[in-house]
Amino acid sequence: MTLQQIKSVVVLSEKLNFTRAAEELNIVQPALSRQIKQLEEQIGAILFIRDKRNVKLTPAGQHFVKEVKKQLAQLERLKKQTVNIHNGHAGEINIGFTHSIMQTILPEILKTINCQIPGIKAVLKEMNNRDQYLALQQNELDIGFATNPMVPFNLKSKVLRIDNFLILLPEDHPVDKHNYTDFSIFSNEEFIFPSVADGPNYVHILESICIDAGFAPKIVHETDSASTSFRLVEAGLGISFEPVSSLQGHEFPIKIIELKDIKQKAQLTMMWNPERETEYPLLFELLKNWAVS
Repeated sequence: MTLQQIKSVVVLSEKLNFTRAAEELNIVQPALSRQIKQLEEQIGAILFIRDKRNVKLTPAGQHFVKEVKKQLAQLERLKKQTVNIHNGHAGEINIGFTHSIMQTILPEILKTINCQIPGIKAVLKEMNNRDQYLALQQNELDIGFATNPMVPFNLKSKVLRIDNFLILLPEDHPVDKHNYTDFSIFSNEEFIFPSVADGPNYVHILESICIDAGFAPKIVHETDSASTSFRLVEAGLGISFEPVSSLQGHEFPIKIIELKDIKQKAQLTMMWNPERETEYPLLFELLKNWAVS
C-alpha cells in the first residue's frame, strides 16, 4: 500500500469520477484504475462499485476512506512538526476552549507554556463542548478546555478549576444578594440556557439546579455565546447561569448572585487525545501537573 494509492482512493471518493480524479491527480485514467485495483487486491476488499456511468464507495470503501483521511492529516501534522524541529521551532498546538476558560485559566496556562517551552505556537479556537469532542477524536485539536464536559471514553481529562455558578439578573430585577433566600425564588422566571445539542451534560447540570429547588426551568432563549447571554439578560429577556470565571474582566450592567449554597459546581476541564502525549511529552507533563484551584 503506497501513499500515492491512498491519495488516489481519497480523491476518487470525492470526485466519484475516474476522469476528473485522474485530472486532479495529474495522471492518466488507466493508471488510476490500475492503482485502485492493486490496492483493493492488497487489502482484500472492494472499495468502489463502478460501471460505465457511476462510481460509488462500498461500505468497506467508506470505512477505509474515513480512516485514511485521519492518517493523512496525521502525516501532514508530522511533516509540519519535523520542519519546525529542523528550523529550531517547538511546533504548533491546536487548542479548543469555551468562554469561561479564556476568562480564567487559559491565559495563565499559555504564559507558562511559552515560558517553559519557548517557540511553541498556539492556535486558539473558541468551540462548544460537542465540537471539541469531535475535533479531539479526529486529531484536529491537541487539547480542549471545556466546562463540565461529558468526556468520551477514548479521551483523557483533568479538572483544572472548580467554580461556583452565578445567576445573572437584569439590573431592575427585584431580587439581589441582600434579599436572596434560596433558588426557589426564581421558580417563575424565564431562563436563557445553552443548547442541549452543544453541551448536554452542562445543560443537565443547570437544569438540576432548578429541579433541586422544586421547579423545572422555563427556557425562552438558547445561546452558546456567553456574551450573547449577558446581553439578553441586560435587555430583560430572561435570567441565566454562568460560572464565576465567565464574568472576570466583564462589566455588564447586570446583577449577579453567587450560588454558594448549591451542590452543583462548574468544573473547568482539560481534555486530550492520549495519542498526542508521545508527540508533545513536555507539554502534557506540564499540563497534567497543573494544580486544581
